[in-house]
Amino acid sequence: MKAQGHPDYHFITVVMTDGTEFRTRSTMGQEGARLSLDIDPKTHPAWTGGEAKVAERGRASKFNQKFKGFLG
Repeated sequence: MKAQGHPDYHFITVVMTDGTEFRTRSTMGQEGARLSLDIDPKTHPAWTGGEAKVAERGRASKFNQKFKGFLG
């Protein structure tokens, strides 16, 4: 394996939105770097179930609203 052909794989610290931290390996930055997340699985509606508004704004709901009386 060529040394210059692969990025350095090292430990970094990931900081979640609630302040909790965990260590993982990554090619980002340098050894010991910190990655602070703005959105994570603890806060994002895609993982938490979120509000129904997210689904109501989709294309399927707009289509159904527009043609709700068309077929009968």
